[in-house]
Amino acid sequence: QVQLVESGGGSVQSGGSLRLSCAASGVGYNYVHMGWFRQAPGEGRDGVAMSDSDGRVWYADSVKGRFSISRDSAKNTLYLQMDSLKPEDTAMYYCAVNSNAGLRGLYYLKNPDQMDYWGAGTSVTISS
Repeated sequence: QVQLVESGGGSVQSGGSLRLSCAASGVGYNYVHMGWFRQAPGEGRDGVAMSDSDGRVWYADSVKGRFSISRDSAKNTLYLQMDSLKPEDTAMYYCAVNSNAGLRGLYYLKNPDQMDYWGAGTSVTISS
């Protein structure tokens, strides 16, 4: 069983920054893909950024150039640095993982329902 715990959410003004963290725990699980997703009120869950164990990263077009994903493999911890935040970034942010090495992380970024495990989420609110 894998547990994911997100932290770092909060409320900031437009143009501000936040850094999200996701601590993963689980014996014997291969964290091939670790990613961030978000869900705004009344909307579906969308991929934000994905980190593959081979070093490749993927971003949604809406966050390219503003967000940066990274991972500490030794600690099984995932990060999301969010800069130049906009009100439209307001959402619940979730961390999720997948162990399938047969597909690239871009596939999972676009297909959130294929992720294996999810955290409970951390709330991000951006005011104008």
